[in-house]
Amino acid sequence: MAATYSFDIVSEFDRQELVNALDQTRREVNTRFDLKDTNTTLELEADHITINTESEFTLKSVVDILQTKAVKRGLSLKIFDYGTIENASGNRVRQQIKLKQGIEQELAKKISKMVRDNFKVQVTIQGDALRVSSKSKDDLQSVIQFLKGQDFPVALQFTNYR
Repeated sequence: MAATYSFDIVSEFDRQELVNALDQTRREVNTRFDLKDTNTTLELEADHITINTESEFTLKSVVDILQTKAVKRGLSLKIFDYGTIENASGNRVRQQIKLKQGIEQELAKKISKMVRDNFKVQVTIQGDALRVSSKSKDDLQSVIQFLKGQDFPVALQFTNYR
């Protein structure tokens, strides 16, 4: 019996790296001359980040700093789903940024069909991840390269390669 090899396609991020990026953002906001007195807060919840600041201009600056810090820490910008900018009390503005994790069912079906149409591999959907298996490691490497060349609305990682 020939051995089969497999890997998982997932969409997740390192939460500790996100915490570090937020800490660096807070530090920079508190030391930058143009943002120092804005009383900006960044709060990390289980599934979103809330930014509260004094104007839309400073909000855009804080989001730009956050994106820069996230990229430097190896996080994809596709994990951020920006909500609408809303007015908060005291002439301030607030924005919630949802954190995207996991592959939705519709996208999983689309990826599965795309891979099966182009390669002779088996693809199974397992919750919010996909498992790709084949008898050839070369086929699996080709699938990974193919998927890296595509543009999906979520960040994809390839784990459990065996």
